Amino acid sequence: MADAKGSANTQRGRRGLERIWHAALISLQGLHIGWHETAFRQEAIVAIVAIPLSFWLGQDWVQTALLAGSVVLVLIVELLNTAVESAIDRIGPEWHDLSKRAKDTGSAAVLLALLLAAGVWLACLWHRFVA
Repeated sequence: MADAKGSANTQRGRRGLERIWHAALISLQGLHIGWHETAFRQEAIVAIVAIPLSFWLGQDWVQTALLAGSVVLVLIVELLNTAVESAIDRIGPEWHDLSKRAKDTGSAAVLLALLLAAGVWLACLWHRFVA
């Protein structure tokens, strides 16, 4: 199997800590790629504020985990959406119904993750300051 540069997959020959280290570097590269996407960058900036805030706002570990986890979930889904869009774009620039469906459903997944995060945060804020 060839990687992005066309050579054989070098990860197969790695073992132990070397494999873990190499996988971590690839993951960091993925985050770097995600950072160049406007939506991911905006969501990551919100996460930089929201995740520490979740430790203050959450009244117990469950609330804290839901608050922080919902924000992290948005980032995960956004990265997956970027991966889908990149794979579709690699296939070709011409319009195709299946390409549109793939991109639209990826976008819908991001929307659902955002709505979930907003709902969790609004419920927690309501419970903490209003109820």
